[in-house]
Amino acid sequence: MVKPTVELSISKKPSDLELKKLKEYFKEMPVSEILTGLKFAKNRWVAKDAGTLKVGRKSIIEKEVHSVTTEQAQWRLKNWKMMIANYRRRGYSYPTISRIKKILIQKSKKKSK
Repeated sequence: MVKPTVELSISKKPSDLELKKLKEYFKEMPVSEILTGLKFAKNRWVAKDAGTLKVGRKSIIEKEVHSVTTEQAQWRLKNWKMMIANYRRRGYSYPTISRIKKILIQKSKKKSK
């Protein structure tokens, strides 16, 4: 049985370790999985290059509480059950929601300007 080979043009020469890993991945994984991973990596790289990459819990929390005033924080805490429902609809995990609440509590205690 003939093993299929792939020839690629790349921007710079990979190190021996990188080449070894590439060979290992292509040997062990199905091509469809490799393509899925490469598509994800390309989208992430494009977003990073454009400066729009916001990943992880910290950026989610920062987005939610970044410009909240004292009054808004107090309102959100008074209507917390509704806020939880909204956050869950957006797909936030409970640890993320509890971190948002912690920061809102801190903001609600500050004196408004």
